[in-house]
Amino acid sequence: MILHHQPMSAPSRFVRLLLAEYGVSAELREERPWERRAEFLALNPAGTLPVLVAEAGVPVCGAHPIAEYLDETRGVMARDRRLMPEYPLERAEVRRLVDWFILKLESDVLRALVRERIDKLHMPADRGGGAPDSGAMRAARANVRQHLRYLNWLAGTRDWLGAKSVSAADMAAGAAVSVLDYMGEIGWNEAPQARDWYSRVKSRPAFRPLLGDRVRGLTPVSHYADLDF
Repeated sequence: MILHHQPMSAPSRFVRLLLAEYGVSAELREERPWERRAEFLALNPAGTLPVLVAEAGVPVCGAHPIAEYLDETRGVMARDRRLMPEYPLERAEVRRLVDWFILKLESDVLRALVRERIDKLHMPADRGGGAPDSGAMRAARANVRQHLRYLNWLAGTRDWLGAKSVSAADMAAGAAVSVLDYMGEIGWNEAPQARDWYSRVKSRPAFRPLLGDRVRGLTPVSHYADLDF
């Protein structure tokens, strides 16, 4: 398999975690969507990430379709390691939280911060590169605290976020939080329950490759790869 991704894309990181949890090997190919490469657009005309080129070279586009594909082809055989719970209502809750962290948090916070703080460093001026937009970053940062409060509530009232055991909801939240943490955008002292949950999630073997990621032009906060922080 081949995964077209961006290192600081939460949806891409979500899929990487799912692959690792299920022990599925995939070649990682970093894609810069603003380049709009013809070969990539042939795989996904929408030009969005992630894209998993699966069996027989068939592309599966988007974090949610990829997650469902992996659950149907790998999760059903994983037994107690399956990342979707058995009962329909629990599955619905896991899917709701995956939406929350991969769609809502991405829209409210991550898209702007990653674009302004990371992507613009690598984008040519004619594709949107240049100085960061302080207004866009200010608006995104205003939303971080609300999302952190919700995560702290979830972590403080449940053993795992979406089900009785670790699930795709924890992978989605971990993927999103890891990007914010890399950029130093989280005040962990304000969310001790969320910090304890994240410490457990980032201690999983599947998380190790993400903690080794680095992007040119932005060094992670000092505790980024620390399991006890």
